[in-house]
Amino acid sequence: MTARVYIPADMLSLALGADEVAKVIAETAKDTDIEIIRTGSRGICWAEPLIEVETGAGRVAYGKVSADDVPSLFAADFLGGGAHKKCLGPVNEIAFLKEQQRHIFKSCGLYAPCDLTSYAANGGFAGLRAALAMNAGSIIDEVEASGLRGRGGAAFPAFIKWRTVMGANKTQKYIVCNADEGDSGTFADRLIMEGDPFLLIEGMVIAGLATGADKGVIYLRSEYPVARKVLEQAITTAREQNWLGPDIQGSGKAFDLSVFVGGGSYVCGEETALLESLEGKAGIVRAKPPLPALEGLYGLPTLIHNVITLCAVPEIIAQGGEAHAKLGVGRSAGTMCFQLAGDIKHGGLVEVPFGISLRTLLDDFGGGTRSGLPIKAVQIGGPLGAYLPPHLFDTPLTYEAFADLGAGLGHGGIVVFNERADMRAQARYAFEFCTHESCGKCTPCRIGSVRGAELLTSSTPDLGLVDDLCDVMVAGSACAMGSMTPIPVQSAMTHFPDEFGVRATQAAE
Repeated sequence: MTARVYIPADMLSLALGADEVAKVIAETAKDTDIEIIRTGSRGICWAEPLIEVETGAGRVAYGKVSADDVPSLFAADFLGGGAHKKCLGPVNEIAFLKEQQRHIFKSCGLYAPCDLTSYAANGGFAGLRAALAMNAGSIIDEVEASGLRGRGGAAFPAFIKWRTVMGANKTQKYIVCNADEGDSGTFADRLIMEGDPFLLIEGMVIAGLATGADKGVIYLRSEYPVARKVLEQAITTAREQNWLGPDIQGSGKAFDLSVFVGGGSYVCGEETALLESLEGKAGIVRAKPPLPALEGLYGLPTLIHNVITLCAVPEIIAQGGEAHAKLGVGRSAGTMCFQLAGDIKHGGLVEVPFGISLRTLLDDFGGGTRSGLPIKAVQIGGPLGAYLPPHLFDTPLTYEAFADLGAGLGHGGIVVFNERADMRAQARYAFEFCTHESCGKCTPCRIGSVRGAELLTSSTPDLGLVDDLCDVMVAGSACAMGSMTPIPVQSAMTHFPDEFGVRATQAAE
């Protein structure tokens, strides 16, 4: 009987030596009937490289495996699921994974990323098959019923964009996937693209059918070379198997797509700057209106979503929008793919319905800090997200609850800081980050960020002036780059005032 060993080939696992582990296992097992399958990651980042072995009782996992561990693994009969210090037990019983409710990430790590047969056998293309038999309006009705909102940060209702593009009176339209995942502490898009690329392809094809677009582009950040390789192979395979092309599965409906690699600009995560980059121009934000849904890529109607939003679509169409709407809380429908990073014991991908508390995420899934020091703050939503202190950790993770705090969930990235963090330095970094990444189009962002960093460099900063500067940046910036930079600054000033000194008005009194 062939022994099957599953070894991840995502970027993190490769950086931690997964290729060498696979090589040594193959050499050690040269006289054994063994099949090594390179998969995506399950998102259990704290245990990578996570090696899995198929046994009669299911898959058994071994975590943090190095090439030096291989001889002792064979001695312990790991091919049969034998006991070993690196053994984590049955994969599906690992608490970090067992307590999740995976919908978007249900297939990551199960099989080779470009194994189309396994993808289809695990429910893949069920949504697309259903969409091929539906009219465009009915597809969008299901998206509306689902309550799906953009997972890229703005949380805009997806169906509104879809109806706008569908109603645009143009013969050529586009679907653009924003895969420029540049926020600190985020890696969900990368895990999907490296581990389950057909899910993204399926979501984009369905979006094309609904809006009348027959061309798609994945705008991929340049720092993701593994994702590029996987996506390009998956697109080729999908074309060969007639899931892309001029006549999808004999339906007479067409859709094709390509990968475009960006140039490393953070601001190109903003949809209009992304479009400029796609057109071969400098990544500078456009004035709105016109909206991209009406005048987007090359001036034509364009639907833009991020990876996770598009990957939610196949299940919505396969199971109906109401099933998706029942997950989560209120208008925060469905699941959110949170990413734990920073000083956290169990960093990784956690997919759960909206509504659990931040404390549950940090303690039950994250296991507290890796250092053992108390948590001082968490930043949610990337480098322009708010810093929250422990007394707010019982806040439910919903769009509405975080909006009430003056914060947002963004793309779901959560970075944990322990008690040694210098919060004034973190606030200053927000200004410095904006200075470095600003496209330069508008003065509040370009100059305001420089002045903000200068103010917080002073030993006795004028905090009233910092507040005034933040107000100008919010009101006058052309895009979220400038208007959101004050969020981490002012949240740090609000929740950690002792680290900023006395405000000028207080000193005068």
